[in-house]
Amino acid sequence: MLKRISALILAGATALTMAGCSSGDDGSTSAGGSSGGDDKLVMGFAQVGAESGWRTANTKDIQESAKTAGVELKFSDAQQKQENQIKAIRSYIQQKVDVIAFSPVVESGWDTVLKEAQNAKIPVILTDRAVDSKDTSLYKTFLGSDFVEEGKKAGQWLVDQYKDSKDDVNIVQLEGTTGSAPANDRKSGFQEIISADPKFKVIASQSGDFTRAKGKEVMEAFLKSNPDIDVLYAHNDDMGLGAIEAIEGAGKVPGKDIKIITVDAVHDGMQALADGKINYIVECSPLLGTQLMDLAKKVVKGEQVPQRVVTEETTFTQEQAKEALPNRKY
Repeated sequence: MLKRISALILAGATALTMAGCSSGDDGSTSAGGSSGGDDKLVMGFAQVGAESGWRTANTKDIQESAKTAGVELKFSDAQQKQENQIKAIRSYIQQKVDVIAFSPVVESGWDTVLKEAQNAKIPVILTDRAVDSKDTSLYKTFLGSDFVEEGKKAGQWLVDQYKDSKDDVNIVQLEGTTGSAPANDRKSGFQEIISADPKFKVIASQSGDFTRAKGKEVMEAFLKSNPDIDVLYAHNDDMGLGAIEAIEGAGKVPGKDIKIITVDAVHDGMQALADGKINYIVECSPLLGTQLMDLAKKVVKGEQVPQRVVTEETTFTQEQAKEALPNRKY
């Protein structure tokens, strides 16, 4: 009889162990350890997708930082769809994670699900991108870049380059994902600076959805409809790199016939800058993982954190890119 009872206990323990290793039904995966009886902080992270080299580096850094910090990370890839992110966040609420972090696909439409997290007493951290909710109590902090400032830096470089010219400067713009914070802000910051001088004319502006393939496609259309393009401003490196392919395909020399400004400073973009195909890059660092884990631990403990944490970033010219490339982490 005792042997039978022992066998039943062992079987039950084995079943519980196997159940603890399975992932949720939302397609998310766990990294950094198993949940259960320990006190490990559990974070649900809803990522935008894998649309660019920047996003891939961002994901890798968050996953590695979670392991280093001893945080169990439940990770989901929204494939650039808001409905997928909302589904993932609701799954994290049902799983009763300790904290939720996400990089919003677009700015609008989050109040309902954020209210659900708040009612469940699960703190939320925004990373990389903001939301436009008027109720700022729905999230604890926003960690990321100042996208308006990035646009201003891009515009200021352009103004400085053409300060002695009296001719019109025809600009085309590859915008990021429609409705996203970086697309909105990088556009407005850039426009604010160049609008002071009427010679700067944005003759075409369209979303390239932050991808290399779409950047190439839209740039090909720009080149067909606008034969006299002086400058391309791309909201990220990947769209700029796609545009370079289109420019070369049209028999023009990127960086010379058409000056190119991009944002991000990922490795491929920096290499193109060093090679003279891009003229100027405004940095937007994807390495937010360590700061995110630190903030998560503080908010879970109930500590006060700044509602806005801005990352420190720089800009790069061709010579600066050559110097930075050997030690570049992404």
